[in-house]
Amino acid sequence: MNTAPGNWLILVGILVVIIGLLVKLGIFGWIGNLPGDIQFKRGGFRVYFPITSMILVSVVLSALFSLIRRFF
Repeated sequence: MNTAPGNWLILVGILVVIIGLLVKLGIFGWIGNLPGDIQFKRGGFRVYFPITSMILVSVVLSALFSLIRRFF
């Protein structure tokens, strides 16, 4: 029986917990407040477009997945 998918799911779960703890501690507080993130506030209405933050997250994840693919 192949246990590789189960091992990947455990690894992804551990990474999600670690990232969640880091976010809870406020280490990633700068994400969403970068220049280029658009916010509109009027009264009780708020629209938020985290364009720059999502580009940064996309570049980091692309580099990470590229490294993982290269070594595995």
